[in-house]
Amino acid sequence: MSTTIPILLFAGLADRIGSASLAFPVPVLPVTAGELKQKLSDTYPDAAQQIAVSFVAINQEYALEDQLIQPGDEVALIPPVSGGDGAGEQRPKSAQSPDGTCLITSEKLSVEDTLAKVHDANHGATLSFIGTTREMTGEQRTVTLEYEAYIPMALKELQQICRNISNQWPGTLCAISHRIGTVDIGETSVVIAVSSPHRNDCYEASRYAIEQLKRTVPIWKKEIWDDGSEWKGPQTGPWDPTARL
Repeated sequence: MSTTIPILLFAGLADRIGSASLAFPVPVLPVTAGELKQKLSDTYPDAAQQIAVSFVAINQEYALEDQLIQPGDEVALIPPVSGGDGAGEQRPKSAQSPDGTCLITSEKLSVEDTLAKVHDANHGATLSFIGTTREMTGEQRTVTLEYEAYIPMALKELQQICRNISNQWPGTLCAISHRIGTVDIGETSVVIAVSSPHRNDCYEASRYAIEQLKRTVPIWKKEIWDDGSEWKGPQTGPWDPTARL
């Protein structure tokens, strides 16, 4: 008797398959992440190339190919970069980490609110990184951006970035706010606030935060142009989010 695995899909991969979620039949559980990807590729050959470069997430953690999927696990397929036309189901629009340092929201971001989370009277350096939607990329004019996130996993990854910073640069504080939904030209999509007793640590931690966010956090953006659109993942080149920096 076969069983089914509920699978969450995102960005262009959801567009290509035509749904933001699947109840996917498998002969038996457990099954490995790699086996699941192969079965999905066999079932959806038009999406096979995207599936091959995606990572399975099990219970909101990136899984290696040989990791087993057990009954009751939460399973998602995380694409790096993909193209699509915007199909998909509605998902929750706002959430924050239990400690309040990390936020994902469809509301406009406040730089001041994010900075306030890292204020410390004993810190001599505070930096904010503010990412905004730019209109021109070379010859290409962007009309707007659409952001999508696997919110619970994205929050976990953002919290991990903050913990890594605290471990690597002791005493340094970090808070991250990220926008989802429509972000128009000139509007803010991400705010990273870092404070530290010393400025060198502050600079290094801030750079680490944005680079790690782009490498591991399951947030995608869809660039909408005058003549089309394309989903863009945060990752470029060979992508392995399981390799922690």
